Amino acid sequence: MTGPLTALGMFSVLPVPASARTPGPGVLRWLPLVGVLLGALAFVSALAVWRGSDDGAPLLAAALVVGTLALLTRGLHLDGTADLADGLGSGRPADQALAIMRRPDVGAFGVAALICLLLVQGAALAAVLENSSPATGLLAVVLATTTGRVAVLHAAARPVAGGSSLGSLVAGGDPPALRWALTVLLVAAAAGLRMGTGGDGADAVWAGCAVLAALAAATALTAHATRRLGGVNGDVFGAVVEVGTAATLVVLAAGQVWA
Repeated sequence: MTGPLTALGMFSVLPVPASARTPGPGVLRWLPLVGVLLGALAFVSALAVWRGSDDGAPLLAAALVVGTLALLTRGLHLDGTADLADGLGSGRPADQALAIMRRPDVGAFGVAALICLLLVQGAALAAVLENSSPATGLLAVVLATTTGRVAVLHAAARPVAGGSSLGSLVAGGDPPALRWALTVLLVAAAAGLRMGTGGDGADAVWAGCAVLAALAAATALTAHATRRLGGVNGDVFGAVVEVGTAATLVVLAAGQVWA
């Protein structure tokens, strides 16, 4: 259990033994499991104000879920997103952009990125909840949080950016077979569980497409960051989690309209 506990200790506020807090190669392979657990815990907050479809306040429920996820992760991935936006937005060469990303403050690009990202996540989830049962809503949240973290496994196969202590520990640590097996399993689970929560074939297709579209968006972000920075680091991983989560919810919301 050392691997899962280490992943929980690194990427959440959940308590773990002190002996399990030392990061090392291979810890990222447990990140999707962390996503499942965090998504399920965050969804509980929605039930305080929402009971399905229009029974309650789906917008407030979505805001509570997004806020709870930020609390459960100590804002770790949001901080990485802001740092990456500041670094890339600066237009500076790789070494200068990385130096900007290591600063403790958040610049204009970072603030704008966080506002837009949180608005998209909250609005997309609210759109999903407006036409969902509690079971379908839970699936949407867990699917989004898990997909964003599976995307990190693919990002970790990239070269490591200079000066990245986290990247040097975890990047390139998992074989391609594991990454792609988890991807296939996630797509299949998304479609199967959507059918199991009362959806039809079209809903199942949209769920699978949400995973694929989110992974594609995260891959595009990773490729751009790698070109600009010379590799990946912890900030790139954080941005990949948040963008993957948002993209999953956006496609699921689109499915409510077009399915």
